[in-house]
Amino acid sequence: MPSSTRKIVLVGTGMVGTSYAYALLNQNACDELVLMDIDRRRAAGEAMDLSHGLAFSGGNMKIYAGSYGDCADADIVAICAGVAQKKGETRLDLLQRNAEVFRTVVEPVMASGFGGLFLVATNPVDIMTRVTCDLSGCDHRRVIGTGTTLDTARLRYLTGKYFRVDPRNIHAYVMGEHGDSEFVPWSQAMLSTMPIEELITRAAGQFERQALDRIQEEVRTAAQKIIAAKKATYYGIGMAMVRITRAILGDEHCVLTVSARLDGEYGQHGVFAGVPAIVGRSGVERVLPLPLSADEQDKMTASCQILNDSYKGLRL
Repeated sequence: MPSSTRKIVLVGTGMVGTSYAYALLNQNACDELVLMDIDRRRAAGEAMDLSHGLAFSGGNMKIYAGSYGDCADADIVAICAGVAQKKGETRLDLLQRNAEVFRTVVEPVMASGFGGLFLVATNPVDIMTRVTCDLSGCDHRRVIGTGTTLDTARLRYLTGKYFRVDPRNIHAYVMGEHGDSEFVPWSQAMLSTMPIEELITRAAGQFERQALDRIQEEVRTAAQKIIAAKKATYYGIGMAMVRITRAILGDEHCVLTVSARLDGEYGQHGVFAGVPAIVGRSGVERVLPLPLSADEQDKMTASCQILNDSYKGLRL
């Protein structure tokens, strides 16, 4: 069972995993951080490098390289492990290989007696979160994917920039697959307590509706642009993972667009997708259904269908 300290085991010390670890250190978000990787020497090196920054940190974390036995009393096991797509490989082939990687991770985690929460960041994150839930046999509320948390942060930043307000005063979400079929339910987007669509109508030409389409497209293609420029994305998702971690360890009961299992919400059953959900110490406390427009509901249905079709092609 989880200990009285805030303990996290991180599996996978690639760029995403180490960005998460670095953000944890800078935000003093846990008391104990265990690093694991198939390359044990790398995990040890990352732990050493991070530990050397403790003198400049506001906290006193214990950071070290460990093994699956360290999962027994962890609050969170964060999974960033995975394989890269090979040339000529299909998406389903990649999914199958990552599912096999996850089997080698999840089974020993559960064998340790782990009783905490899984936090999954490996892409395609919605499907890999579902795979983690199935392989672990855990209550689905204990298995959380990063979902569209980063996409939502990008949305709020860009929307705030357009309306010239602090992005923290933008209340809007990206929903569905963390991928090409994600969408923004603009009918639910607000600046403070003013619906954004109503704000545009009242602004008498100061703002335009077409800008929302441009923002949505920029959010959807942001990752590809970053990858084209620097080969990978990792800082933003690392910070998104810390935000989810703080919500869990602090029992915040806050709303985040994590990848959570739908059980009738939006007419979907069994699929994991990015949706606004209340997150606390027990994991996903409940999905928060939004009253989508008919067009938005169609987009949600289509996105979940893509996720279901991909998942059904896997052999677990």
